[in-house]
Amino acid sequence: MRHPPRSGLLVVLGATAALVGTAVVPVVTASGATPACTVEYTLTSAWDAGFQGSVRITNNQAALSSWSLTFDFGAGQKLTQGWNAKWSQSGTTVTAANETYNGSLGTGASVSAGFLASRAGSNPVPASFKLNGTTCNVDTEPTPTPTPTPTPSPSVPPAPGDGPPALHVSGNKLVDSGGATRRLLGVNRSGGEFACVQGNGIWDGPVDDASVKAIADWKVNTVRIPLNEECWLGLSNIRPEYAGANYIAAVKDLVAKVKAHGMTPMVELHWTWGQYTGNSAGCSDVHASCQKPMPNMQYTPAFWTSVANTFKGDTAVVFDLFNEPYPDRATSTAAQAWTCWRDGGTCPGIGYEVAGMQDLIDAVRATGAKNVILAAGLAYSNDLSQWLAYRPTDPAGNLAAAWHVYNFNSCVSESCWDSTLAPVAAQVPLVAGEIGENTCAHSFVDRVMKWFDDRSLSYLGWTWNTWNCATGPSLISGYDGTPTAFGIGLRDHLRAIG
Repeated sequence: MRHPPRSGLLVVLGATAALVGTAVVPVVTASGATPACTVEYTLTSAWDAGFQGSVRITNNQAALSSWSLTFDFGAGQKLTQGWNAKWSQSGTTVTAANETYNGSLGTGASVSAGFLASRAGSNPVPASFKLNGTTCNVDTEPTPTPTPTPTPSPSVPPAPGDGPPALHVSGNKLVDSGGATRRLLGVNRSGGEFACVQGNGIWDGPVDDASVKAIADWKVNTVRIPLNEECWLGLSNIRPEYAGANYIAAVKDLVAKVKAHGMTPMVELHWTWGQYTGNSAGCSDVHASCQKPMPNMQYTPAFWTSVANTFKGDTAVVFDLFNEPYPDRATSTAAQAWTCWRDGGTCPGIGYEVAGMQDLIDAVRATGAKNVILAAGLAYSNDLSQWLAYRPTDPAGNLAAAWHVYNFNSCVSESCWDSTLAPVAAQVPLVAGEIGENTCAHSFVDRVMKWFDDRSLSYLGWTWNTWNCATGPSLISGYDGTPTAFGIGLRDHLRAIG
């Protein structure tokens, strides 16, 4: 998803907002004891001169009648504005004190507050947090001598017939091995694209069996898992514990859990290498720390070769090649943009060598993988107007089109869907990989789901993460599956048609 003007996600800051991710400080204790307090620090959006963040404070000690959180900025950042707390800064130290209406913080209770700040360069996550003088996110008792952690046992496999189906394309439908039509209906599980590159872990929130079961309880049959190519490939800028073999093992484990609950895993490349500072650039960083306009030849084919080799024996796993292409923002004509999209190479306005959709399909198929592949269109996947004209060649015949829509995109009306989506859906399977709205409601996605339901097409809501209306379309307020006012629309609809 996006922040406008990109199509990637979390918060709407206006026409000049940048691509963002979310950085959450993990709560890790050595002894397993409950910390006196926990703080989740979230980077919800960032641009060249500033950023938006939030904190979620959970009190695990005796009830408090008032609270004050302190932390230090480590790179000269300056607080400019805040909400849901009385924010101030003295030197490097930032303080968020309760408002009159949210001072009571009982045992186990949480409160969230957000802020804007300026920055001149790097933007590291604060190293520590204190609530009323007590250090959070650490053990409440002395740390014992660590003992070896046993290797976790794999998820229990589903009973025969209970797992997700092996899929392939037949005409304009996705079908199982018996030829029955299958729709992909579900959610995105964000985190794997940003936490690792930001040095905060691999996932955002829990991915244990209970949390995956909570997804399945919504009658979800598909989970889209955004990934980061530098983390998968284990490049040197990523912390080793979150990179390479460790990252791949974590992805494989989540895929196994998703399958164990009968759901189709969709692995998707979200953030990639390559420096782009042109129109609608999400960041100036060469590393995979934001959404780039197109994938790159330096690393992306290698990423898909590795991913395809990892999952090629399991055609229940779907491959989504690249989250939200936007070469149209860099080039001057639609023909240039669509040619770049398909063929890659030297693209106008993009400073690195681009890997086109054909390059990525070729990389996957060279491994022998037959998995279904999704290729998203232009304008952050919101434009499929020339998808058929520039359709890449798939020797396996298992190519589908991906499309994203939010209420703030361009193609948001039934007339646009009739004119640009229906012709594509008549020839190949069409999957709306992300649907959402930033209204804290669900009237727009209700319209999207109806249009797709009427045509037996697939869609997935963004996103199964506990962000809030201030930071984008989040489906849940708790990883037990408690829906937000936005998420309840998708949950109830999936349960009704499931």
